[in-house]
Amino acid sequence: MQRYHPFLVALHWLMAVLILLALAAGGLVLANMPPDSAEKVEGLGGHMAVGMAIGLLLLVRLTTRLLTKHPPPARTGSDRLDRVGTLTHWAFYVLIAGMVLTGLATAFGAGLFPIVYGGAADRLPPDLAALPQRAAHGLIALALATLIGLHVVAAVYHQFFLKDRLLRRMWFGNRTT
Repeated sequence: MQRYHPFLVALHWLMAVLILLALAAGGLVLANMPPDSAEKVEGLGGHMAVGMAIGLLLLVRLTTRLLTKHPPPARTGSDRLDRVGTLTHWAFYVLIAGMVLTGLATAFGAGLFPIVYGGAADRLPPDLAALPQRAAHGLIALALATLIGLHVVAAVYHQFFLKDRLLRRMWFGNRTT
């Protein structure tokens, strides 16, 4: 077997887009808006919805990953790099789950659901950034962004330096090759 199941490929790319969108929205847009901004409440609603969708997709992806056949782990020629590759793939699951859980903890801890989705208030609590779960959410976001960068570098390394055509495993197309 040379390629991942097409459903896993679709989940991979859908989640990649949603995670990049959520990281950019949270770290570049929402973080720079004042807490009393109506636009921040609206933006937070989208950010939270995308985060919950990512959480659901993560569960579907992990279940599908465990229940379907998949190609053997990629090889680099270095046992150490091969172990790092395996660990980083599982670290993605852990970090994404951590993002979702700390996001939910922040939302519940600050009473965000009635504010964002129920119109209970027109602005966010001023101490939102001081919540420990919000701080954890930010630290996990940084770790996840770093891991994404490492993942991209590894894919480029495989594709252009090792020339093992690794990207074909996670792309759509003819499954017979």
